[in-house]
Amino acid sequence: MPKGFEHHARTFTLLTMASRVTGLARDAALTRVFGLGPVADAFTFAFMVPNLFRRLFGEGALSSAFLPAYAKHLESDGEREAGFLAWRVLSLAGIVMAAIVVIGELALGAIHLVDAREQTSLSLALLAIMLPYMPLVCLVALLGAVLQVHHRFGPTASAPVILNLTVAGAAVAGWLTLGESDGVSRAVIVALAVLVSGILQLAWCLLAVRPLKVVRRGTSERAHQVARGVWATTVPMALGLGVLQINTLVDGIIASWPTAVGPTILGFDYPLKEGSMSTLSFAQRLYEFPLGVFGVAIATAIFPQLAREASDPARFHATLRRGLRLSVFLGAAASTGLAAVCLPLATTLYVGAAFTMDDAWRVAWVVLGYAPAIWAYSVNQLYTRAFYAMGDTRTPVRLSIAMVALNFTLNVILIWTPLGVAGLAWSTGACAVLQCVILGHKLAHRTGRIVDRDVGLSLLRSAGIALGMGAIVAVIVSTFTIDSWSSAAVALLAGTTMGAGLVIAAAALLKAPELSWAMGRPAPSASEPSDNSPGGTTGASG
Repeated sequence: MPKGFEHHARTFTLLTMASRVTGLARDAALTRVFGLGPVADAFTFAFMVPNLFRRLFGEGALSSAFLPAYAKHLESDGEREAGFLAWRVLSLAGIVMAAIVVIGELALGAIHLVDAREQTSLSLALLAIMLPYMPLVCLVALLGAVLQVHHRFGPTASAPVILNLTVAGAAVAGWLTLGESDGVSRAVIVALAVLVSGILQLAWCLLAVRPLKVVRRGTSERAHQVARGVWATTVPMALGLGVLQINTLVDGIIASWPTAVGPTILGFDYPLKEGSMSTLSFAQRLYEFPLGVFGVAIATAIFPQLAREASDPARFHATLRRGLRLSVFLGAAASTGLAAVCLPLATTLYVGAAFTMDDAWRVAWVVLGYAPAIWAYSVNQLYTRAFYAMGDTRTPVRLSIAMVALNFTLNVILIWTPLGVAGLAWSTGACAVLQCVILGHKLAHRTGRIVDRDVGLSLLRSAGIALGMGAIVAVIVSTFTIDSWSSAAVALLAGTTMGAGLVIAAAALLKAPELSWAMGRPAPSASEPSDNSPGGTTGASG
C-alpha cells in the first residue's frame, strides 16, 4: 500500500520545524544585532524582495505548475521523457531568473542615481547584494518538486537550515568583529551571507537529486510542449498561491515609508514611525513558524497526491477532506496558542542587546493581528493547490486580485487608527479568512460538498479544542510578570507545554483521528475511496 500524504506531511513537518527553529535562531541574532531602527528596516525590506520571488515563483507558482506536470509526464511517458522535461524547465528557469536579476540590478543603479539619500542608498545596496539569491533559491525549489514526486521531501525541507545558520553566523561574526557602532557594515556582511547560502542550498539539492538520475540533459517535442504549458500557468499560479506573500509585500511597502521616503505623506504626518518595517517583519517570522511547520507542510505533502488523483474524483475528494480536517486541527491550535504566548515568545526570542522590552511589546502587538488567521492561511494553501491539481488556475487568480485590492484598502485605513502598524496584520488576516470562505465555496461546486456532517463535526471539535486551550494558556501566561528575558522564558515554557499537553489530551479523549494523522498515520481510507459519493467520509470516527 502506498504511503498516504499524512506520512509525508509528518516528515516534511519535522524537517520544516528544524528549519523554522533555526530560522528563529537567525532572527534572534538579527534582532540583537540590529534592534528596531533604520538599518533593520533597510535590511528586512531588501531581503523581502528576493524572498518574495522565492515564494511566488520558486516554492509557489513555478514549482506548483511544474510538479503535477512532471508527475503526470513521469507516469505516462516514463523517466526518460520526464527527465527531459525537468532539464528544460530548470534550464529555462535559470535563464529567465538570471535575466530578471540583471534587469533588477540595472534598475537599482538607476534609482540610486535619482535618489541618493543615505537610507535609500543602504536599502538599494543591500538589495543589489541579495538579488542574485533569487535564481539560486528558485532552482532549489524546482529541484525540490522533482524530489517530492519521487517521495523525497527531506532535502528541500532542510535546505533553509543552511540559510538560517549561515545568516546567524554572519550576524554574530559581524557583531564580534565590528562592534555595536558600524551597523551598515554588519548589514552588508549579513547580505553577503544570504547570497552564499543560496549557492550552498543549490549544491545541497543537486547532490540529493543526482543519484536519482531524473534530470536528463536534452529535449523532445513532447517535453517541449509540456514545458510550454508549465510556463503558461506559472503567472496565474503566482497570483493565486501568492496572495499572502503579495499582501505581505504591500504591508512592507506601507510600513517602510517613513524609513525609505520620510515622516510625511502629501504634507501630512505619516502615522507609522521608523522601525515599523522591522517590527512587521519580526512579527511575521513568529506566525510563519507554525504556518510553515503545519499549514505549508500539509499542503506541500498533499499536492503530489492530489495531482495523481485528479482523474479520480472519489479519491481526490477524500484526500481533500482529510487535508482540510488536518489543516484546521493544527492551524486552529496554532492560532490560539500563538495569540496567547505572543509576548513571552517575542521577548524570549528577541530581547537582548539592541532589542528592548518596548520593542518586544511592539512586535507582540502586531503578532496579535496575524495569529487568529493562521488556520485560514493554512487552508488557503490547501484549497489553492486543489484547484491547481484539477487544472483550474483562473479561480484562485481572480479571487487573489480582489483580495490584494481589499488588503491595500484596509491597510491605508487601519494604519490611521490606534492599531497603527498592527492594522497591517489585522487587514492581512481578515482577507485570508474571507479568501478561505470563498475558495471553499467555489471548490465545493467543483468537487461536491466538502464540509459534510463528519467534516463539520471535526472542524467544530478542532475549534473547541483550540479555543479551550488558548483560554487556559492565556490565563497561565497572565500570572507571570513579563519584564525580562528570564521571566518571559519561564512563561513561554509553561504556556507551550500546557498548550501542547491540553491539545493532545483533549484530542485523545475525544478520539479525534486528526491526532494520529498529525503523527503520520494515514486514515484507514487513505488509499481507498469511501462508498459514499462523491468522496465519502474518511475515517471520521477514528
